[in-house]
Amino acid sequence: MTSLRFEVAKETDAKRLAKLRVAAMRPSLEAAGRYNQERARRRFLDTFEPDDTTLVFSGKTLAGFFELRDRGDHLYLDHFYIAPEEQGRGLGSMILQWILRDAADRNLPVRLMALNGSPANKFYRLHGFEVVSQEEFDTLYQWVPAK
Repeated sequence: MTSLRFEVAKETDAKRLAKLRVAAMRPSLEAAGRYNQERARRRFLDTFEPDDTTLVFSGKTLAGFFELRDRGDHLYLDHFYIAPEEQGRGLGSMILQWILRDAADRNLPVRLMALNGSPANKFYRLHGFEVVSQEEFDTLYQWVPAK
């Protein structure tokens, strides 16, 4: 089993996290006909909050990161990316289960948006997320802890 280490991001992590986001999102954005490297970078950098961002390391390697925002009545998973070279090893499921355990301990639902047509949609549905609404480019999902 892979050992993961979590670390709160720093402001100085912004550019490397934007680069990881672009690399992770590129196949889905290209498939949707929406790939623009600079727009993908800006979309992350314009909203980056280090205190809400957790870096995930597998050994010494930055395997991915997520941004989890406490909205009071729910947690919003704003960004969740696994580096392309780390994908397919179950890390995303391990990390998401950690996030969901934390949400359940706090008795809060988790909401997120996924790009329509992205493999992320199947991933989130497999982990118990349900569709709340759909827009032109994204689907809003919610996971609610069991009572």
